[in-house]
Amino acid sequence: MIKTVLTVDDSAAIRGVMTVLLQSAGYAVSSAVDGEDGLARARAQRADLVITDLHMPRLDGFGLIRALRAEPAYRKVPILMLTTESSAEMRERGREAGATGWLVKPFDPDRLLEVVRRVLG
Repeated sequence: MIKTVLTVDDSAAIRGVMTVLLQSAGYAVSSAVDGEDGLARARAQRADLVITDLHMPRLDGFGLIRALRAEPAYRKVPILMLTTESSAEMRERGREAGATGWLVKPFDPDRLLEVVRRVLG
């Protein structure tokens, strides 16, 4: 069964790169333009993995993760942060919100796919 990845990023370029990369690796991809859109899409169709940016309009990545973790369908779904932030403080805030992992932009496509495969089992 094909796994579905929801990517949430306000950058169209990043969404496009992740879509091509993940689809070429055999994943179905759904994209959202910000946290509010990501939450609506996650509720409409359950994803097997969520990859979210941190800094986005309307609802940031931390808010999105907390909202998803409050939903029974997303309590155990892996959620990765993909952001330009790399400080230990921000990573700790991500863990507290419920992030499964943290990747820093610019990202290495091979490393991203390695992490995706690992968290999806």
